[in-house]
Amino acid sequence: MENIIIKPILTEKMADLGEKLNRYGFEVKTDANKIQIKKAVESAYSVSVKAVNTMKQGGGKRKMKYTNQGVSFQRTRLFKKAIVTLHEGDTIDLYENI
Repeated sequence: MENIIIKPILTEKMADLGEKLNRYGFEVKTDANKIQIKKAVESAYSVSVKAVNTMKQGGGKRKMKYTNQGVSFQRTRLFKKAIVTLHEGDTIDLYENI
């Protein structure tokens, strides 16, 4: 269960959502569903999850690079992001292990 969560998303926008709306962002495996994500967050951080929203990002944009061998194309990395909303009174301290 623990290996579903790859890493937490630590940005200014996610920190603001955490303070105001009690929401936290995690990068998760692309084949994980909302129920698996909910169980993984509850077991890893011992909190109660109210809702889970997921989205896939990247993977479609092509970059063109000119090299000595010719033109090469690269795609951005596809990843899945989960926004987890917690019940009132629960918090996650993401900065304690840094």
